[in-house]
Amino acid sequence: MKQVVQNYKSGELAVLDVPVPGCKPGGVLVRSAYSLISTGTEMMKVSEAGMSMLGKARSRPDQVAKVMQSVATNGVPATYRKVMGKLDSYTPLGYSLCGVVEQVGAGIDDVKVGDLVACAGNEHALHAELNWVPKNLYTPVPDGLAPRHAAFGTVGSIAMQGVRQGEPQLGEVALVIGLGLIGQLVVQLLAAAGVRVVGADPDPARCELAERLGAAACGDPASAAVENAVAELTDGHGVDQVYLAAGGGSNQPVELAAKLARDRGRVVDIGKCRLDLPWNAYYEKELDVRFSRSYGPGRYDPEYELEGRDYPIGHVRWTERRNLACFLDLAARGKVDVEPLISHVADFDDAVETYQRLKDGELKAITALFRYPEQAGDAEEAKAPVVAVPTVQVKPNPARATRTPVKLAFVGAGNYATSMLLPHLAQREGIELSTVVTTTALSAANAQRKFGFTEATTDLDAVLGDESIDAVFVVTRHSSHAELTRQALLAGKTVFVEKPLALTEDELSGVLAAVEESGNDRLQVGFNRRFAPLLQEARKQFGARTGPASLRYLVNAGQLQHGSWYLQQGTEGSRFAGEGGHFIDTASWLLDADPVSVYAVAPSGNEDLQVVLRYPDGSTATISYVTTGAAGFPKETLDLVADGKVLRLDDFVRASVYGRKKWVSSRLPKARDKGQNAELASFIKAVRTGGPMPVSLQSLVATTAATLAVQAGLAGGAPVTLENAR
Repeated sequence: MKQVVQNYKSGELAVLDVPVPGCKPGGVLVRSAYSLISTGTEMMKVSEAGMSMLGKARSRPDQVAKVMQSVATNGVPATYRKVMGKLDSYTPLGYSLCGVVEQVGAGIDDVKVGDLVACAGNEHALHAELNWVPKNLYTPVPDGLAPRHAAFGTVGSIAMQGVRQGEPQLGEVALVIGLGLIGQLVVQLLAAAGVRVVGADPDPARCELAERLGAAACGDPASAAVENAVAELTDGHGVDQVYLAAGGGSNQPVELAAKLARDRGRVVDIGKCRLDLPWNAYYEKELDVRFSRSYGPGRYDPEYELEGRDYPIGHVRWTERRNLACFLDLAARGKVDVEPLISHVADFDDAVETYQRLKDGELKAITALFRYPEQAGDAEEAKAPVVAVPTVQVKPNPARATRTPVKLAFVGAGNYATSMLLPHLAQREGIELSTVVTTTALSAANAQRKFGFTEATTDLDAVLGDESIDAVFVVTRHSSHAELTRQALLAGKTVFVEKPLALTEDELSGVLAAVEESGNDRLQVGFNRRFAPLLQEARKQFGARTGPASLRYLVNAGQLQHGSWYLQQGTEGSRFAGEGGHFIDTASWLLDADPVSVYAVAPSGNEDLQVVLRYPDGSTATISYVTTGAAGFPKETLDLVADGKVLRLDDFVRASVYGRKKWVSSRLPKARDKGQNAELASFIKAVRTGGPMPVSLQSLVATTAATLAVQAGLAGGAPVTLENAR
């Protein structure tokens, strides 16, 4: 088998052929699928190996002390031979991986051959094709968790043990200094525990990532931003806990901790930073300084790690193995998201080159993974997700024509409702803006004053129970769309819900269960682009097609402003989950079909996505959703190619079709029309006449399922099949 090794004397890195380890009793033989490169711990070791002997001595004074003790005991010649022999040997690298059990040793009954496990330990979870791992250093991977994500188990346990040492409580405020891999995980764990987090790191990209993953605010520790954020969140008292997740030789993290911690606050050292405690500062606040020892209780205890002797749960609740299992459970349930932390995935055969690129700074990564040649593909394929596209069988109540005017209620009156929907409805003949419902009385009163609603209220039940209201618009935050839609359908209302219809498969199933229960399938989702006059005309000019098409859709989404609720991914879903349905619906409408598979990939550190949709006739649509482009570039450009023809849309300003004849639209003299007005007209007509809804329910469901499949594809690292299901 192959294994990554390093010669600490020369600094040489190599992938060697070494014997396969035996499967001893009390453990399992694991074939690696993915192993994680710690860009902190491992790269520090790699860098030290490249130093001169003097440099090595300066970087490891603890080892120098051992050498001096050996000299005093054994003399210079013997010590020299011992030290040189140890230095001039290959040593392993790695300590966190996921793989498949290939052989089970005697005494093991909790896993079997073929099971997926996460493994820990710098002697047992190495960058190698096969590892023997003792019982307390592996744990089964929960169903649905991708192998590449399970490879984070060890570093996740390190972060988790650090958080446990801080003893966070609901409502507290914490400061995380250092937003590398461990720091990013600490931020997410604290946020999941109900703690508000401030992050400190000189790298703006890491600060931005931490905010997307749950931090309330982040900034450069040398600036006033961090201090100001702490003062605002704590009313000037200081944070309850400080987590030192930084490395290096600066004493700034320790000094910053003393400055921003509250009286009798807790300071937890997780990383390996300089710890020259400023005595006066720590004494005056009586700060509680704690250390977090690696993965948790059991670490460095040979009886626990090698002999498999567990600590009774009544005495030690969270051992290193239980920490490992807990972190994987959180990741599997979506409480911790490690995908944004993956900066690079390299083939195992390219290990030496990858380490060199990391060392030289050519490859900048929070985390890199090695992907192994055989099992990686098999493990991923075995776990490749399938997203159901529910089909609903309903005997709908006959839709009736409504009286004039059509009476509408709005649930939510935020920016989109007041800028993109209500202006088109306020002056439209034949409708009445009956009631607006918001969670705050003032916002309802403002909407009533601006748009002429008859009533303003915060009582949703009163609206749903009002038989005079014909249709309900759901224009609230994303997390509430599915439940509000479900309630309105059960109340017998025709429903217009802004995208997304649902953020999870369970939410989507709940909406369709309401359709079946009530017989009410009168539903429209705000996919407005298919109604845009310019795109409608371009589609007409393109004409019918006979062969498969290739569609490219570039969405230059841009950066969000700090504080935007779109950044609250834990509750409101990702940006693509909220907005991506627009682009999938547009592609499916142009191709006149629903997708059958979705493949999504994303770089680390931002929300750029590449989404490839495949359709039944072999057509494909590629959606590039990017947040890192130039602000001055158009937001949406689209190209459709088929049968010797090309349709091009330039940001709803101009469209063209190239074929036997060329058609080019005139440049629109007014603002971009993305179809909201025509969409609303179609919806109102369907409500008034009782005719078919503008978009079929099955199309709405298919687009929503495909949008959900993007996140599943990112998690699984493989194409997601969209299967029709009851």
